[in-house]
Amino acid sequence: MTTLTLPDTVRLVEVGLRDGLQAVPAPLRTQDKVDLVNRLIDAGVTEIEAVSFAHPKVLPQLADAAEVMAAVPRPQGVRYRGLAPNLRGAQRAAECGLDEVVVVISADDEVSRRNQRRGTAELLADLPEIARVVTSSGARLVVAAACSFFAPARGAVPREERERVVDAAVDAGAAGVYLALTSGQEHPGEVFTGVTETLARHPGLEVGVHLHDRNGFAPANALAALMAGASWLEGSFAGLGGDLWFPGDPTVLGNAPMEDLIHLCDSLGIHTGIDLSAYLTVVERSVELTGIPSTSFVTRGGSRADLASASWPD
Repeated sequence: MTTLTLPDTVRLVEVGLRDGLQAVPAPLRTQDKVDLVNRLIDAGVTEIEAVSFAHPKVLPQLADAAEVMAAVPRPQGVRYRGLAPNLRGAQRAAECGLDEVVVVISADDEVSRRNQRRGTAELLADLPEIARVVTSSGARLVVAAACSFFAPARGAVPREERERVVDAAVDAGAAGVYLALTSGQEHPGEVFTGVTETLARHPGLEVGVHLHDRNGFAPANALAALMAGASWLEGSFAGLGGDLWFPGDPTVLGNAPMEDLIHLCDSLGIHTGIDLSAYLTVVERSVELTGIPSTSFVTRGGSRADLASASWPD
């Protein structure tokens, strides 16, 4: 019988506190963010993208990054990541005791200019100095290649443009790179090829995939990434965040719901270390705090275990 070639384990990186909350207009209290962190850890999540060091006027929701990092618990085995959009952000991040600092650079130049007001080449030119600041603080540098495969108002992004970002990240000494499915219109074929090509070009590099779910392909893209050898997958509690500034129905524009990724891995026997039932309390709390319902299938349709244990009505 033919079987899928899948790993026994996978790392799941939670981005709800950063990429998720940045789409929520009303700022949450610092203590509520810390409460979400505690719930995530209780559920078994060990890699948390907790903060961003964008200018507070740009992202007031994440203006309390230093306060959050000063208040979160530091149990052994839990890694915290923060996003630094530029050199100044990296300098601020270096003061907060982060385990990883992620720098996002779009493979598509137009998206880069509209999102960060600087072209891709300009951002890449700053990467060596950012890497020096990050590594000097004792943190690992992770570089995200945004729009790795597809860009809005353009379409498919050539492989060479993705490779330019990945190659620069490796040259700067990045410990890991993730390919971001920023538009939510990527498909499994290009995800499998992209991860495979990246690993062939840079053997031993830790390669992750950041998932969005606009076209409903997130689970298929996750599966393609795992089959290609990705080290980690990224999602957000309740599917919060994502490309909400692009046109479309808000219920399909978010990040891949982490609870669906956990459910997928559980169903395939891939160990994540995360307890789905406990994680769903994080989702419930997120909905209470933001007023934004979860977009996940597992919250709306239940898990395999839920359905298997159901009883027929009398």
